[in-house]
Amino acid sequence: MPAVSSTSILLVGSTVLAFALAAIATPLVGVVARRLGMLDMPGGRRRHPRPIPRPGGLAIAIAFGSAVFVFWLIDRLAGHPFLIPEEVRSSRFTLTAIAALLGMAIGLLDDFLELRARWQFLGQVLVAAVIVIAGIHIDFVNDPLSDRLIELAFPAAVAFTMLWIVGMNNALNFIDGLDGLAAGVAAIAALTLGGLALLPQVSEPFVTWMGFTLAGAIAGFLLFNFHPARLFLGTTGVVFLGTMLAVLSIFGTAKVAAALLVLGVPIIDTFYVLVRRLLSGQPPFAPDRGHFHHRLLDVGLTHQQAVLLIYGMTALLGTLALVTSWRGQIAGFIGLAVLLGILVMVLAQRSSKAEELDPSLYREEADRF
Repeated sequence: MPAVSSTSILLVGSTVLAFALAAIATPLVGVVARRLGMLDMPGGRRRHPRPIPRPGGLAIAIAFGSAVFVFWLIDRLAGHPFLIPEEVRSSRFTLTAIAALLGMAIGLLDDFLELRARWQFLGQVLVAAVIVIAGIHIDFVNDPLSDRLIELAFPAAVAFTMLWIVGMNNALNFIDGLDGLAAGVAAIAALTLGGLALLPQVSEPFVTWMGFTLAGAIAGFLLFNFHPARLFLGTTGVVFLGTMLAVLSIFGTAKVAAALLVLGVPIIDTFYVLVRRLLSGQPPFAPDRGHFHHRLLDVGLTHQQAVLLIYGMTALLGTLALVTSWRGQIAGFIGLAVLLGILVMVLAQRSSKAEELDPSLYREEADRF
């Protein structure tokens, strides 16, 4: 079978299979979560009308891992490269599996025990440390003044990689405040990383396979997670997806800059929220209504409209990441940071005026941290 044909079958088949498996696994995970009492209870800042199963991200992890395993098993039984071409085969299988399983385990523990924020953070640091020890780290960054690559000293590479992984997890966690938002943004990011890896100048088929399969699994989960959600992503899903996206963006030339751009909305939103909380003397992980998606609700957008708007922004940024060089990606990220900062301030003023006119319009939503 020609390599191109087998690669196409692998990409399409794995993506479709992951979608189908997630669509089957998600309601089953919901049933198990209810029996184990792993429910997000309404009350306080949590405005959903009934208890909702929390660890829905487990279904994404199961579907993703199962789809990859099926194609790996087919090749093993065939005794030779059959559907997974040689250029896709990689020692990264083991490293990716370590990262995925560890992220899922840490998240599942939190969804079961409802750990405090500091313990969640320590869990993310542990995930990042194990990934670095396994040999996954950012060794080069682009020189902003030329087309050269700057090699990072090992201590700097370790620090930058851990910051990248922990930051990615927190960015997804902070945007997980509306049904379907974090999962949809992660799906678009996975597709972008997969598409970028297909480009001739990048040529990373392993990253393409992982990215497309991950996006397929998320899409199947979104059938039950889009508003009104029947299952939440939970810390299980946030840490699993954040870890996978961070690792895939590090591998080869998949480009951290591209991931920075396509995930610009949650990353920049997280930065602004943390700075605002620290300047006001609040704990950095204390829940509030200062997120971009909350501001959109406050000025009159519906739940679905706010989510779809951020989907559109993320898709636009993903397209920009695909058609520009790393310099264009960095410039786009900086431009987005300025634009989003201005937009948040304008929305904050409008929401404050709306609250003064009618306090009943001010609806609290939870930070699911």
